[in-house]
Amino acid sequence: MSYGMSRRRFVASVGAFAGGIALEVPLAGLCAADVGRGAPHAEKLGWRIACCAYTFRKHPFAEAVQKTAALGLKCLEGFAWQPLSKADAKVQTNETMSSAARRQMKSILADHGVKFVSCYLSELPNKEDVCRKKFEWGKELGVEYFVAEPPKDAFDLLARLCDEYQISLAVHNHPKPHSVYWNPETVVQVCQGRTKRIGACADSGHWVRSRLDPVECVKKLEGRLIGFHLKDLAEFGKPESHDVPWGMGKANIAGILAEVKRQGARPVFGIEYERELPDAELEREVAQCIANFDHMASKLSG
Repeated sequence: MSYGMSRRRFVASVGAFAGGIALEVPLAGLCAADVGRGAPHAEKLGWRIACCAYTFRKHPFAEAVQKTAALGLKCLEGFAWQPLSKADAKVQTNETMSSAARRQMKSILADHGVKFVSCYLSELPNKEDVCRKKFEWGKELGVEYFVAEPPKDAFDLLARLCDEYQISLAVHNHPKPHSVYWNPETVVQVCQGRTKRIGACADSGHWVRSRLDPVECVKKLEGRLIGFHLKDLAEFGKPESHDVPWGMGKANIAGILAEVKRQGARPVFGIEYERELPDAELEREVAQCIANFDHMASKLSG
């Protein structure tokens, strides 16, 4: 079954758009050959890159999977309110899906060789019946971890479910004042004394918006890094600042990666682009993130 444009057509369009573009920092230039190759040097460090489906939120899940595969990536982070496909626009990728829709979702992933590694949940309340349905759905889809910002009183329940279902919980940080987890010290507090399956989904862009040093934040989360929403922003300390390709902004992506390597951590690095861009430009910048990331990883891997 075909979902959206073919891989060959997607790679050709992004490569034509990206070819010959020089970076503003001393990183590898992006050319057509880089598109679709993934991040082989990062794999040597045991690191995986996932495309966050939210990056392609204007499209249904099926097209986000296709775009992820065309970029050479093997992992995807979903979000719970994304339509499954154009034909099934009323079906969202969450625990309310029918058995038939779940089979279709698994088929879409398998057809493109993409793993549904994580899912962002809009809520994870202190209600066992509600949470258990989400964990059962995640287990069926092969989810490794959920990304959420649960209320603090839910963590005893969630820790128990994480161990039972062997699915981790990565606590995400939106910027202040919108999230109680904007400061990594709060994330450390809810992790303390609990299963190692409770950890962090570190959003470097939101740290920059909150005027926090991303490298220092990563240091505070040592031993609890599960995933990243890795972002680089054009300006420091400005809530309205927009995404730029990794390594070209103020988030010190190279410093973050060096610290992750020092810790010996193997989190999943998610590409979550919040900036609204035309499809071709968005795809080019995501491809550039991957190429830049792999270039930085090549230096760290030797």
